[in-house]
Amino acid sequence: MRWREGRRSSNVEDRRGQRSPGGGGTGGLGNLLALAPFLLRSKKGWLILLVLAAVYYFGGNLFSGMPGTESPSLGPDTQTTPGAPAADDEVAQFVSVVLGTTEDVWGQIFQQAGSQYSAPKLVLYTDAVRSACGLSSAAVGPFYCPGDQKVYLDLSFLNELKKLGAPGDFAFAYVIAHEVGHHVQNLQGISSKVQQARMQADKVTANRLSVMLELQADCYAGVWAFYANRDKQMLEPGDVEEGLRAAAAVGDDHLQRRAGRAVSPDAFTHGSAEQRAHWFQQGFSAGDVNKCNTFAALSGQ
Repeated sequence: MRWREGRRSSNVEDRRGQRSPGGGGTGGLGNLLALAPFLLRSKKGWLILLVLAAVYYFGGNLFSGMPGTESPSLGPDTQTTPGAPAADDEVAQFVSVVLGTTEDVWGQIFQQAGSQYSAPKLVLYTDAVRSACGLSSAAVGPFYCPGDQKVYLDLSFLNELKKLGAPGDFAFAYVIAHEVGHHVQNLQGISSKVQQARMQADKVTANRLSVMLELQADCYAGVWAFYANRDKQMLEPGDVEEGLRAAAAVGDDHLQRRAGRAVSPDAFTHGSAEQRAHWFQQGFSAGDVNKCNTFAALSGQ
């Protein structure tokens, strides 16, 4: 990607090196108390409860064994103090530029539709983080929290993409654009409607609705790539293929096979490798959010 001359977003919040704060938020003390009656039935449960309590009240590094982030194309990551990323932190600066392009692209699209785009914050963190959605570890991967309208990203996920067979800077950019796609869905009111429908549905139907939501975010990532290429000439030969590989690499069937499990479409929550690559390509080819109606396209399947 040609990113170094791009505009840096001012909406990156660097929390790397901070301990995850205890208390407050959804999923904190309430979840701990809900688990207590079950955990107290055994000696092992007592130990688990004590560990969870320590994490809740004091924060903690739950995944200290995870490798640091290093990419041949982006350079090594460095730990910084909370605030804006350091100027010499290439990976964080790359994230900032990608986020800046999403702001420009979606700002333009919303303006053309007669509305105003409200950009999300992107939080860089290490190992675990507390958001309005509760306490989350890096093991869940990048995520968007509609409660505070922030994207959360542990840069070690770059290594996970490599392990999944999707290396490269554009593959990482696709991941960021996908999470920003969830923010767009939230602004459009799509996310809340899907959540309400999922709460009233059986598990299989709820999973299908989740797949439709995720595939639409993939399509939105493709729309972002279309504009980034057309207006900013950021894409280089092979970048789109990197994005397609990344989309396929995080397909549910691919992840189930890697985990040694049989492929179970009814358990899909994000879509198959083929579906994810298809919808990313759909958005990139069309450059039109109106072509990203996965709910209409998949409802009869």
